[in-house]
Amino acid sequence: MAERLRPESPEQLLETVRWAAGEETPIEVIGAGSKRAIGRPATATHELELTGLTGIGLYEPNELVLGAAAGTLLSEIEAALTAENQLLAFEPPDLGPLLGGKEGAQTIGGIVACNLSGPRRIKAGAARDHFLGLKAVSGRGEAFKAGGRVVKNVTGYDLCKLLAGSYGTLAVMSEVTLKVLPAPAKTRTVLVFGLADADAVKAMTAGLTSAHEISGAAHLPQPAAETSKVDYVAKAAGAVTAVRVEGPQASVEHRCAALRRMLGEFGETEELHGHNSANLWAEIGNVSAFAGEQDRLIWRLSVPPSEGPVVVAAVMDKIAGQALYDWGGGLVWLAIEPREDSGAPAIRAAIAKSGGHATLIRAPRDVRAATEVFQPQEPGAAGLTKRLKESFDPRRILNPGRMYEGV
Repeated sequence: MAERLRPESPEQLLETVRWAAGEETPIEVIGAGSKRAIGRPATATHELELTGLTGIGLYEPNELVLGAAAGTLLSEIEAALTAENQLLAFEPPDLGPLLGGKEGAQTIGGIVACNLSGPRRIKAGAARDHFLGLKAVSGRGEAFKAGGRVVKNVTGYDLCKLLAGSYGTLAVMSEVTLKVLPAPAKTRTVLVFGLADADAVKAMTAGLTSAHEISGAAHLPQPAAETSKVDYVAKAAGAVTAVRVEGPQASVEHRCAALRRMLGEFGETEELHGHNSANLWAEIGNVSAFAGEQDRLIWRLSVPPSEGPVVVAAVMDKIAGQALYDWGGGLVWLAIEPREDSGAPAIRAAIAKSGGHATLIRAPRDVRAATEVFQPQEPGAAGLTKRLKESFDPRRILNPGRMYEGV
């Protein structure tokens, strides 16, 4: 069993990483560990847990900026933002239950390190787009900081965007600074019932290309819809397509009515207001429909929206499973039957023609160890990845091999 290291200050973190670098001792970097099952299994002899680095050190609501230690629970940050009627616009999902863990365990550093974004990404951008600044320690045992408190402060190499999505393989972040935004005054969701996947994508595309400022567009085939705790969705007895609008009340009411007229050409419609809308989009972002049946393998596909149904059909022709569509069809979640080959050959063959990429999100340890969990890189990108690892972590001590073998 790996020995757990838990620094309680940035100084202790620096000392710990310096020790690991000096001894060339691999360490598995985790926040609270809620997403440690994403990626290839760790082979490190020590775990570096960041839950000793907590607290909101900076919050200026008028300036729309918040800074917190990397181990701060997201729930603490969201509570502080809610008190000021603000939010993280990229709508970070909670994948804890999907990965077999508990709800509410994730840290802000983990969210940023994995670059996780929810349904509002199609309007607000990804987590990295709201990442303003950081303090961190590289695998060389060197402390550094980057960015600032506003977007325009970012100069030279944009290390914030580089570290977002690096899964702790380049540096250990001790503090992050994020842009926050006012929460929408009102939220409503238009539901369209009974659409086939391809027709649902057409409906979502119609909404997204209209003037109605959609902030969420998702499609739940019947098996996924039936798992919802929102009655209108669970009792639809068929697939449910959802589009969300947010903003001032008068604007939301007008846009919602216009969308119902527009999307009524595709099928019967219904409307969800604030509470039910919030619950539905949390379920979609957290992929709650697939949180049960932990033996199923979970894949996350990024494809051109129009190709999503084609890719799903090609996979389902070879492997039994279920799908769920977000981001207007551009993000596809697949839950497939257990397989020793993880389904990677069929899935990557299906997306090859359309482009995009596929990531294995949930699978047993032995399956992840035998699978290229993240999308295989072209030679040029693979070379760049190795050079970045060499620059930040030449001794390969930080989450070695988590994303790609050898780095």
